[in-house]
Amino acid sequence: MVRAVITGGAGFIGSNLAHRLLGDGHDVTVFDNLSRPGSEINLDWLRATWPSGSLRAILGDVRDFAALRAALEGADRIYHLAGQVAVTGSVRDPRADFEANALGTFNLLEAVRASPSAPAVIYASTNKVYGDLRGVELVEEESRYRFAELPFGVPESQALDFHSPYGCSKGAADQYVRDYCRVYGVRAVVMRQSCIYGSRQFGFEDQGWVAWLAIAALKGAPITIFGDGKQVRDLLYVEDLLDAYEAAVERIDQVAGEIYNIGGGPENTLSVWAELGPALAGLLGHPLRVGYGAWRPGDQRVYVSDVRKAERELEWRPRVGVEEGVRRLVAWIRQHEPLLG
Repeated sequence: MVRAVITGGAGFIGSNLAHRLLGDGHDVTVFDNLSRPGSEINLDWLRATWPSGSLRAILGDVRDFAALRAALEGADRIYHLAGQVAVTGSVRDPRADFEANALGTFNLLEAVRASPSAPAVIYASTNKVYGDLRGVELVEEESRYRFAELPFGVPESQALDFHSPYGCSKGAADQYVRDYCRVYGVRAVVMRQSCIYGSRQFGFEDQGWVAWLAIAALKGAPITIFGDGKQVRDLLYVEDLLDAYEAAVERIDQVAGEIYNIGGGPENTLSVWAELGPALAGLLGHPLRVGYGAWRPGDQRVYVSDVRKAERELEWRPRVGVEEGVRRLVAWIRQHEPLLG
């Protein structure tokens, strides 16, 4: 039996991951400070679904080295998902962002370095380590932007360009994880994730934009689009992300130290509002009204992951298409609307 620890395990991705691992018969420790809206709801769901004792929840913070080290003791797998998750939040409070993302990851790596169990580590990084991609040529079309010369998307060889405190903190952590593998032999893999979406995502305006827009549209709440709404992202349904985690863990001795861009790829893209807006209106059965605001710092007009390295080395590729994924998300939101405030 595998003992897995998930930092941020009551969050959107973490709760889905915990549910899967528990279903596979593993022992799971959720380590979370419950600061994210919706995390207490997700933890209650996990406890109600898995009351047998294979789930353990620890209220703790990755900035607390002693508490984190104790939680990680004896782990076979560690999924490091905890952290500050929004660019806008990092601009408002860069110190808190640094401590949660950079210091929190450093604490985890130091605990792993001293662990005799040599656990496999999956680190959830971000496409924001590439900055706003200002030097990459774009083409503007009627409903979206696209790369002029990157038909497969952004590869892992793209130059790092940390833009915003969030980009700096996540990028520093990203590089620490990679280097602890090279210097200390920590068996870790970095996943530079694009836009992940799906059930149990309590999105808000600063982060989790697909869920946030779907929730706001369903409830008739005001919607503000920052920029012109034609910026493009590749979307990855959460179950496909968990498949990538599993593929990396199964091959950890072969892929330790590697970095993978993980997203929906060119086949699963949407523009933030020019295309998602009509899709949501069709699913909800009524037109949607929005306002527009200024571009936000570090916002990429286009980000699409080149997932070919993951396809080659992990034998992984996205399976849930964006149309089906958005339909599933909207169905979950409808079913759980009373929980969404």
